[in-house]
Amino acid sequence: MEILWVLMALLILGFVLGPVLMRRRAGVQQVAPGDPDGADPANYGFLRQEELDIRMPGPDQDLLEVLDLVQRTQDYRAASQLLAGTETEGERRWQRVQAFAGAASLELQQRPGGVGESPGGQWLRVWRAEHPKDAGGAAVHAEFLVQQAWRTATPGTDEFRIIMEEAASACGDAALLAPGDPVPYITELSVARGLAYPQAEFEKLWLKILDRAPAHMGAHLAALHYWCEKWHGSRETAYSFAEAAAARAPRGSLLAAMPLFAVFEHLPEVNLVSSFYQSEVVTRAVHGALFAVHAARSDDPMLAHVRHLLVFFLVRGERWAEAMNQLVHIDGHVGALPWTLTSDPAADYAVYRALAVAGYEANGGSPATLSH
Repeated sequence: MEILWVLMALLILGFVLGPVLMRRRAGVQQVAPGDPDGADPANYGFLRQEELDIRMPGPDQDLLEVLDLVQRTQDYRAASQLLAGTETEGERRWQRVQAFAGAASLELQQRPGGVGESPGGQWLRVWRAEHPKDAGGAAVHAEFLVQQAWRTATPGTDEFRIIMEEAASACGDAALLAPGDPVPYITELSVARGLAYPQAEFEKLWLKILDRAPAHMGAHLAALHYWCEKWHGSRETAYSFAEAAAARAPRGSLLAAMPLFAVFEHLPEVNLVSSFYQSEVVTRAVHGALFAVHAARSDDPMLAHVRHLLVFFLVRGERWAEAMNQLVHIDGHVGALPWTLTSDPAADYAVYRALAVAGYEANGGSPATLSH
């Protein structure tokens, strides 16, 4: 019995001292806010946590202006015009459809409606009612239903299935209105995951996307979820899918970063050891993503997605300077993995940013040594 008490005491001591020892080994010390020895992210021009935009991964000024106008006036016409002028084959249309659908879904969540009160997101209903043949409105509506299913229902329940089946029908309607647009099919990839499409049916859907946009990064990320171990594939299948996408990526394509997303999707639930993030499989995936970022166009809409995930892995791997080099490009927007998986994306991002700043300064870095 005495031995058992000793072992329990050692275990508790390990939990208390473990994080402290890890921080000391990394050269990073936690201090109270306002401490003169504390690293201040504001010294690098980073925004305060409450100023971070959680709606999108990176800047899209046209989208921001239209979103603000639509939500302020509840008039959909500016959204319709923006999507009509956005090329169908590129990543930006997919992101804008997601943003409009997400805005309507969040409005509905905040204002579900009631006696004498109209529900939030009414502008999307009016859009669909007044212009049922508008391809942009149809695509946003399909994405809205998908987001509603994941946000308000539990996978496997009748409620979830009913909403997802409605979303599948909406995807078909949107696809008929814009035959060359891959977005409705990309939206259906999430339906396929939720409704557990058989692999043959999923691959048939995937071929439709490849016919329209073979190098679409957003589509590959959506498909990767289906092939993951926690859904309908395995770790090996997901890794093979990601590595094949990276191998056939055109020059300058961010598809070379796909293996890093596959690694992220299969991270162990609990891992406090930084050496895991310095392992060969993680290091190889990080280097692939860094290469992709370096080779990509500066205006690639998916660039911010890769940079955000790199910050996560670089901080975990204690590669402080490299993490800081990514932060200077993305700070201000946090609507991307991994932050969006938490209840407070801005707070989660701010923690990693603070760790990067502290680690950078603990190893001799300063605002003057950081290139922008």
